[in-house]
Amino acid sequence: MIRYSLRCDNAHEFEGWFSESADFDRQVASGFLTCPVCNSSAISKLLMAPSVSTARKKEELQTLAMDTARKEALTKLKEAVDAIKANAEDVGTKFPEEARKIHYGEADARGIIGKATPDEAQALVEEGIEIAAIPVLPDDIN
Repeated sequence: MIRYSLRCDNAHEFEGWFSESADFDRQVASGFLTCPVCNSSAISKLLMAPSVSTARKKEELQTLAMDTARKEALTKLKEAVDAIKANAEDVGTKFPEEARKIHYGEADARGIIGKATPDEAQALVEEGIEIAAIPVLPDDIN
């Protein structure tokens, strides 16, 4: 996972976690990355020191962990993501197809989650189908 410090055009600062550096670019280009405060999609990376792997002990790395407020916020976000997943049907890669069926009344209305490429998600949005990306969070939040 890659963590970026981000800022919207309204100067709100927040963090984003991405599985690879290209994910940030794809999410910004598709408009899926928005400010959690004002919902602006004009997002940029802040300058950050490079993360260099060293021989530090695991305990030393843990002392660099995020402060309590950020940890609590991530914990709440993880709880929200878990609640969404617990109350939705995972349709996997059939998400775009199922979302369309629900939107056009061809399938029962229900909460679904799944996977869509940026292009597929963009097409759904352009059709007027309301979707939201669920963040991928590190497993060690607690």
